[in-house]
Amino acid sequence: MVKETVKKHNEFEELVENPDVLADRLAQSEDFVKRNKSTLLGIFVAIAAIVVGAFLYYNYRSSRNQEAQEAMFQAVYYFEADSLGKALNGDGQYDGLLKIADDYSGTDAGNLANFYAGVALLKQGKFAEAQNHLESFSSDDYLMQARAYSLVGDAILEQGKAKEAGDQYMKAANHNPNQFFSPQYLMKAGIAYETGNDYQAAVNAYNKIITDFAASAEVAEAKKFKARAESLAGGTN
Repeated sequence: MVKETVKKHNEFEELVENPDVLADRLAQSEDFVKRNKSTLLGIFVAIAAIVVGAFLYYNYRSSRNQEAQEAMFQAVYYFEADSLGKALNGDGQYDGLLKIADDYSGTDAGNLANFYAGVALLKQGKFAEAQNHLESFSSDDYLMQARAYSLVGDAILEQGKAKEAGDQYMKAANHNPNQFFSPQYLMKAGIAYETGNDYQAAVNAYNKIITDFAASAEVAEAKKFKARAESLAGGTN
């Protein structure tokens, strides 16, 4: 390592102190550029294309997101007015949530349209479609994301898949756990597991409320439901 450092130092001194050596080195560099002109030019063009492409894509995404937000305004109005058909499919003048989610996929507004569409479809009893849209939604807001997981659980439960629904509620409860919402999701998980006759899983869900969220409003009910599930679990052994 020391020899290599000394060698590089000596080479540097020679370049600085001997003009002929420096000129020769520059000539070599010039020859290299001439010999590889096409290759180097291609590399520079490729790099420039990537930079320009990234800039254009960012601006495209920004403008698309703005368009989607404007398109969503009327759809969300219909959603809040409980006019679910118009919210989902539009009114002939404005697009509905389904089209916005599809046309503006990849934008923040298109992502949010999936959430609204999922809730609206859930209210309409279209559970498989609701599940698809809610699973397409993602958020950095942990409360919003946990809520989406729970709604997916609702859609799955309505399709008669109790254990899968229970697992989904547990996913919601364990997503950045908090004292207010997690116990609610755990209660839903316990009830779903009981519906599927998985009483031990139900006991575990209720017990998690009792041990991890002792100050929550759900504790008293969780204790009662746990005792029932334990009794039923004993009866199945």
